[in-house]
Amino acid sequence: MALSINTQAPDFTIKNDADQTISLSNYKGKWVVLYFYPKDNTSGCTKEACEFNENLEQFNEINAVILGVSPDTVKSHQNFKSKFNLQFDLLSDTEKVVCNQYDVMGEKSMYGKKYLGVIRTTYIIDPDGIVRWVDPKVKVEGHAKLIIEQLASLQK
Repeated sequence: MALSINTQAPDFTIKNDADQTISLSNYKGKWVVLYFYPKDNTSGCTKEACEFNENLEQFNEINAVILGVSPDTVKSHQNFKSKFNLQFDLLSDTEKVVCNQYDVMGEKSMYGKKYLGVIRTTYIIDPDGIVRWVDPKVKVEGHAKLIIEQLASLQK
């Protein structure tokens, strides 16, 4: 179950793809699109990241930053980011601490086997660090445009 709207977003400190330590609180004063995805270089995750990247100018115009979070390593993120020329930070949550804080871990199934994994989820966090919108069941196709529309409506 996702975090509730109008609650304080949990702060975290984590490594980005440049192996720098960052915190959510570093982004106070900006809208944050915090999206959780299962794995670098998989078809859905690649499509989602590339869509965000293609629309980055629009996000910048509305004072929003994109932060992608997955359990992949810093090195995996570096390769993924380089391969697709992604222009936003990917955060490495190998211990799944942030994934658990944001309640995005859940049972998944692949080839008939059940396992615990990241449920594709996106949060919009306002400049004061408050959760303003959440999509706990992201549909990859058109997701970036949906987020831009949500941000526009939240900023009115």
